[in-house]
Amino acid sequence: MRKLICLLAGLLLPWSVAFPQTSDTPIVRYEDLRHPVFGSAGMVASQNALASEVGAQVLADGGNAVDAAVAVGFTLAVTLPRAGNIGGGGFMLVHDSKSGETVAIDYRELAPRRATHDMFLDADGNVDNDKARFSHLSAGVPGTVAGLWRAHQDYGRLPWDRLIDPAIRFARDGMVVTYDLAGLLSKRKQRLCRLQAACQYFFKPDGEPYKPGDRLIQADLADTLQAIAEHGPDVFYKGEIAKKIVAEMARGGGLIDAESLAAYEPSIREPARGTYRGYEVVTMPPPSSGGVHIVQMLNILEHFPLTEFGSGSANAVHVLAEAARLAYADRSKHLGDPDYYAVPQAWLMSKEYAKNLAASIDMNRARPSTEVAPGVPPAYESPDTTHYSVIDRDGNVVSNTTTLNFSFGSSIAVSGAGFLLNNEMDDFVAKPGVPNAYGLLGDEANAIESGKRPLSSMTPAIVFDEGRAWFATGSPGGSRIITTVLQMVVNVIDHGMNIAEAEAAPRMHHQWFPDLLQLESGFSPDTTRILEARGHELAATQYSMGSLQTVAYKDGVFRGSSDPRRPNAASLTPARD
Repeated sequence: MRKLICLLAGLLLPWSVAFPQTSDTPIVRYEDLRHPVFGSAGMVASQNALASEVGAQVLADGGNAVDAAVAVGFTLAVTLPRAGNIGGGGFMLVHDSKSGETVAIDYRELAPRRATHDMFLDADGNVDNDKARFSHLSAGVPGTVAGLWRAHQDYGRLPWDRLIDPAIRFARDGMVVTYDLAGLLSKRKQRLCRLQAACQYFFKPDGEPYKPGDRLIQADLADTLQAIAEHGPDVFYKGEIAKKIVAEMARGGGLIDAESLAAYEPSIREPARGTYRGYEVVTMPPPSSGGVHIVQMLNILEHFPLTEFGSGSANAVHVLAEAARLAYADRSKHLGDPDYYAVPQAWLMSKEYAKNLAASIDMNRARPSTEVAPGVPPAYESPDTTHYSVIDRDGNVVSNTTTLNFSFGSSIAVSGAGFLLNNEMDDFVAKPGVPNAYGLLGDEANAIESGKRPLSSMTPAIVFDEGRAWFATGSPGGSRIITTVLQMVVNVIDHGMNIAEAEAAPRMHHQWFPDLLQLESGFSPDTTRILEARGHELAATQYSMGSLQTVAYKDGVFRGSSDPRRPNAASLTPARD
């Protein structure tokens, strides 16, 4: 008889809040957060305990890492509505242990075919943020269903409908509303209830918010998932669900039409690869900006003795901040959809370029961002997301980050279909020099164009030790995703932390502009004093940074850890008596 051994993180750090358990909440074992969960038959780490339980059960039933990832993905569409989705998109890394191959599945949303360069500018040429973020125009063509289907067709083992069945049951029979979900829905009521469909899906018939312990039933979403289970992605992109999406666009003046839906295909890309202190780092290529800049920053950091500096020291934070400042400056100029723009990826990820950048860092002075500009390549070279990681008993690995963009996306639901639409069109540059919702600057490389994929910070990553997958990780967090994943790698490799310690350590963030060094609580007063003396303008973060979900295999043992910063996350392993 199989058991599920679970770690529900988020309860033991100073900034965490204890959340009540209900009779429908999975049984949990609270471990010392200095140690990850251990297992012998694989591991699943996700931001939702119910989804992690589903993934672990798939592994227990003979499924592989991709099977578990597909099941987790569809379950999150029900149990984590603020970020889990079938109306958004994402990036997936799949490592096949038998062939040794790692592929990147890009199922990012696409700009509809009628999208135009200046579609979010008003009559005066200014960006209309409401239109870019909270209107039907803000939605890109969703990629999640096609992406999960492609992963399953190429690598899956169990039947497709078997993997969606748990999500259908949670939607049709209902799930217990957690303290966290109840609070988020109440906070977003005004936005979600602008239109009837989303309001009726996520609030009671009288408009009252659900309370912790209430049961949330999502009947329309159950019917949609049932159709996808029976008919595959065609029903979503060419069939009855597609008709509902097009009808919703017509009601609200959106641009997603039948032709845009029918034309959607995920893209299979070669991962971005680099080395760091003898380990191989494999991550997502453009239109992710994260992978390129993770490799770029690690190349810079190789020139500094981070182990000697010590975790959380002023020297370590200073170097991280300066490396990030340089990388985010390059992001603003050189990153975009490679199908539409010649990204100078090899140059950005080169050791030679990093050596020059490292030499420009002054250990005694924070360089003002006004003095930092994007690099010039050689003439010949042209806030809510979710992540989950899976590793199976055979060493196959999935690192997957998926998103609606904002919490609950555009807050616009497809009437009769039960799911929310993304607002990923805001990830394009509506106007060069005008920051997006995350304060990120961009240029024509990421301008709006029909059929183009917007740039993203999502950064699923896998680290290899002598050719074998060691750990897989990733995080939500908007523009902070890249630095969150960077610090995870540095904490494990440079500071010798286990994956739980590495996730729990306080984080910093710098993104060039605004010229602020953001710090979580937990850094020593001495560190902050020295950083200020070097010229850093410090800003305490209002919210914690990211939610890393990490699985690992080393010394014959599977390990998993879910970031303690957000409630209801879990790492689980299938185990036998």
